[in-house]
Amino acid sequence: MNLTMILITITTSLSLILAMVSFWLPLTSPDHEKLSPYECGFDPLGNARLPFSLRFFLIAILFLLFDLEIALLLPLPWGDQLDYPLTTFFWASMILILLTLGLIYEWVQGGLEWAE
Repeated sequence: MNLTMILITITTSLSLILAMVSFWLPLTSPDHEKLSPYECGFDPLGNARLPFSLRFFLIAILFLLFDLEIALLLPLPWGDQLDYPLTTFFWASMILILLTLGLIYEWVQGGLEWAE
């Protein structure tokens, strides 16, 4: 019981000290760059609401789709230990075929071209 209280006291005090230092340390040396609302290095001139091209969103969605594909196919090596491993490989190959056909469709339609 005594050791538990000592550990709780040490961790609580260390957490409070680190939290206070993290709030106090940035306030000691503010400069013009830290106080400016833009951190990207550009002066805030012009409209902040510039329209994005729809191709950026298409590429992002394709990336998420193929990232999800990798997550779905990651447990595939353990699929051969099931009772019916051919069923697992069949559905995995169906996912790959479907995604490959979708990628070919996007490619043929010109959705992956940056310049027109």
